[in-house]
Amino acid sequence: MTLSLGSLGIATGLDSGPASLKAARIVEDLGFSMLWLTGGPLPGLHTITDVIRATSSLQVASGILSVDRYAAGDVAALYAEHPDRFIVGLGGAHGPQPVRTIDAYLDRLDAVPTDRRVLAALGPRMLELARDRTAGALPVLITTEYAARARQILGPDRTLAVEQLVVLETDPARAREIGRGPLRFLTRLPGYAASFRRMGFTEDELKNLDDRLVDAVIAWGDESAVEARVNDLRGAGADHVALSVLTGETGPQPVEEWRRLAALNRPTGP
Repeated sequence: MTLSLGSLGIATGLDSGPASLKAARIVEDLGFSMLWLTGGPLPGLHTITDVIRATSSLQVASGILSVDRYAAGDVAALYAEHPDRFIVGLGGAHGPQPVRTIDAYLDRLDAVPTDRRVLAALGPRMLELARDRTAGALPVLITTEYAARARQILGPDRTLAVEQLVVLETDPARAREIGRGPLRFLTRLPGYAASFRRMGFTEDELKNLDDRLVDAVIAWGDESAVEARVNDLRGAGADHVALSVLTGETGPQPVEEWRRLAALNRPTGP
């Protein structure tokens, strides 16, 4: 039970405004197979509908919808409107028992077929839940070595989609500083901190955001450097890579960076 996601997608935050809908059409026109709508900036479920209607055939996935914010009935109703275009990505369970919380949520989401939902899984238990109750997993900020571990846990019949943060900057100091932007916040969150420790990073490396940490989870450099990271992830077992571009600035979508990365979106088979 694997999803047909294509090899390369874009992950970004959009709303329902004209600029965002135009950006979604650009992603489609550039030939990316998937658009992953990141959960934090998402204004509401209506934006998913707006993005689907603004494009013609692009697969749209939530990456992710927080189960603490969106009722299962509302998500199921949204899926029923767009069963051929919408993939339900779930996560964001806070509290002492996140796996149990997600599991109970999936019980209420039976109207969405198992093969149209994925989990934002990092740890082994959540990866096992993704294997047992969904089509696969969407981990973020993982090393290629950990991607191989995730593939082993998921097994051959589930989809491994990896969200890869990207900085198209060849100056090492500048690239790493941009990459540290989201890490400053995420390393303070218990789930991400535990994930980084699981991958072998020390408390000092997390506190100082050392180069080793940045280089391991952020793909920076020119297009060839990003392509090398994508190929490494594929070699580790990833079926799909969702590129999330960091520019160090807030505001317009990184359309020019998407155009540069579109050259990587070519067939990988014989």
